[in-house]
Amino acid sequence: MPVLEPNPQNGQKKMLLVFGTFFAIFIVIGVIATILAP
Repeated sequence: MPVLEPNPQNGQKKMLLVFGTFFAIFIVIGVIATILAP
C-alpha cells in the first residue's frame, strides 16, 4: 500500500486530512510550549 497515491480515493484523503490536522495541532502546541518555557 503506497503512502501517497497520485489520485487518492476519498477515504485516503480523509485520513491525510486527519493526520495533517493532528500534526498541525501538535506543532502549534510545541511552539506554544517553547514560548512559555522559562
